[in-house]
Amino acid sequence: MRDRISARLASDPDINRPISMSERPFVSTFHSLGVHILREHAGKAGLKKHFSIFDRDDSKKTVKEAIVSIGLDPKTHEPGAILSIISKLKGKGIGVEEWASVGEGGYFMDVVGQVWPVYEKSLERENALDFDDLLLKTGNLLRNDSFVRGYYQNVWKYIHIDEYQDTNRVQYEISRMLTGPEQNICVVGDIDQNIYSWRGADIKNILAFEDDYPGAQTFTLEENYRSTKTILEAANAVIEKNKIRRKKNLFTENQAGEKISTVSCLDETSEASFIASKSKNLIAASADPGEIAVLYRANFQSRALEEAFMNEGVPYQILGTRFFERKEVKDIISYLRAALNPECLTDLKRVINTPARGIGKTTIVRMFSGQETALPIGMKSKISSFRKLLEKIAMIAKEQKISETILFIIKESGLETEWKEGGEDGAARLENAYELVNFATRYNELPSEEGVQAFLSETALQSDQDELKEERRAVRLMTVHAAKGLEFDIVFVAGLEDGLFPHQKMKETYITPEEAEEERRLFYVALTRARKKVFLTYAQTRTVFGRTRANTPSEFIFDIPENLMEEEVSEETSRRREGKPLLEIDF
Repeated sequence: MRDRISARLASDPDINRPISMSERPFVSTFHSLGVHILREHAGKAGLKKHFSIFDRDDSKKTVKEAIVSIGLDPKTHEPGAILSIISKLKGKGIGVEEWASVGEGGYFMDVVGQVWPVYEKSLERENALDFDDLLLKTGNLLRNDSFVRGYYQNVWKYIHIDEYQDTNRVQYEISRMLTGPEQNICVVGDIDQNIYSWRGADIKNILAFEDDYPGAQTFTLEENYRSTKTILEAANAVIEKNKIRRKKNLFTENQAGEKISTVSCLDETSEASFIASKSKNLIAASADPGEIAVLYRANFQSRALEEAFMNEGVPYQILGTRFFERKEVKDIISYLRAALNPECLTDLKRVINTPARGIGKTTIVRMFSGQETALPIGMKSKISSFRKLLEKIAMIAKEQKISETILFIIKESGLETEWKEGGEDGAARLENAYELVNFATRYNELPSEEGVQAFLSETALQSDQDELKEERRAVRLMTVHAAKGLEFDIVFVAGLEDGLFPHQKMKETYITPEEAEEERRLFYVALTRARKKVFLTYAQTRTVFGRTRANTPSEFIFDIPENLMEEEVSEETSRRREGKPLLEIDF
C-alpha cells in the first residue's frame, strides 16, 4: 500500500518526480501506529524504549504461566479463552485497574480477574507489551499528554482510515485524538460488513461519524466490480431488511450470470456429500479448486464436510483447526481410551485434571511411580473418584451405544459444566463435543465393544489424514467470518437452516437489535464473496447437541427474490421424490 501510494503521488502532474522517504505518507495498521508512538515517547508512556512485543503465542504462554502461579490448571482453564476476554476488555479501553473495580461476576470472570493482574506483572517484569497494549497505552498517552497529542496532530494533518466499521473503542478514540482542529479525516467503511462485534468492533463508530464530524461529506460507493448482477440483487434484497444501516443499492456492469442454486438435502451427511461431489464435477469441468469455497456458520459443521471431501478424493484446505485436532475432541477421546486402557499414561495424564480436580503434578508423579500410599487421605479420595469415573465409562462402553458413552463422558466428567461457563469459546467447544456424539451414532448399530473399537479406529485414521500436507490448489473450507475480505468464483454456503444460520442464539431475549442484525450482515458477506456462482444448501434434518431435529430453511433464503434462484436437487432427495431406494445393489 505504501509503495502504491508513493507511485501514484510521483505520477501526479503537479508533482511529477520520485517521492523521497521523508515525503512518503505514514502508512500502517493501528498496531504499528501504536508501536511508532510508544517508541518515540516511551518515557511519557511509562515504558522503556526497547520494550518487547508479545505475539498471541507469547501472550498465551504468559497467561498459562499466570494460571499455574495461582494454583489453577491451564488444561481446564483455557489460556486462549482467558486471553480473549482480556483482549476484548482492553479493546474497550478497560485496563486491569479499571476491571478490578467494575469486574463482572461468574466463575469464569472471577478466574479472569485473578489471572489478569499476574499476567500484567509478568509483562511489566519482562518489559513487554501484548498487541492490545499497543493500542490501549497509545490511547492513554494521547488522552493524558496534550503535548504528544498536539505533536502528532501537527505531524499528520490528514488522517485516512480503511475498514472503519471494524474499529473498536480504543481505535476510535485514537483516531479522534489524532484528528486536529481542521478535522481533516477520511474514513472508508461498509456498515453492512460489520461482523466482528464479538472481537470488539463497534458499529456505532461508523454510524456516528457524521455526528462526530459535522462538516463531513459522505460519498456512497455503490458500483461493484466483483459479482454478477444476480448475486448483487440477491445481496441487496437480503441486507435491506436491516434497520441499523445507511441505505445503499449495489450495482454492476457485469453480466447477470447464473441463478443462485438452492439445494435441499436429507441431512448433514447428504449435504456434505452433495457439496463434495458437486465440487468434484466442477473441477472436472475445468474449475480451479482454489476458486471454490465452502462457507459455514459454525466450526462444528466442518467435520461432515471434511469427511465427504476425503471420500470423494477432492483436495481441500480448511482455514482453522481441523475437527479431530480440536482440544475438546481430543479430550473426550482420551477419556474413552483411558477408561478402556488404564495402562496408557499419555491419556491418563491428559484427562486426570481435565477439568480441574485439584490433582497436582506431584500427585500425578507419585501415582505413576507406585508412591500413592504416601498421599494424604483427601488426595486419595480425589484419585479414587477419578478412577470410579473411568470405571463407569468403561462399563457403559461395554454395555451401551458408543454415542451414549460419549454423551456420558461430556456430562459426567465435568467438561460440559466448564464449557457452559466459558463464554463464546466454551459454547463453541460444546458444539464440537456434541458433533462428536453425532459422528459416533454411525456405530450405534454395532455391538457395544465392536462399536467402540470402530469409533476409536476411525477417529485415529481421521486424525492421521488431517496431518496430510495442505494442497495449494484445493477447495477452501472456512467459516464466514474467516472469509471476510476474500473472493472466489464459486461459493457454497452450507447449513442455511433456522437455528443454525441465523444462529439459535439470535432468538434469545438478551440479544440486542444490533447483534441480531449482525447475523444478516454475516450472510450478506457470505453472498458477496462470490464472483460467478452461489449454492445455498440446507439439511431437512440435522443432528446437533446429540439430537436429530427437523429444520425449516433459513429466513435468509426467503429474502431472496424467487426469480434469482433455481432449485437444484441432491441425489438422495431426487430418489426419495421418485420413490426409489436410497441404495441400489446389483447382484
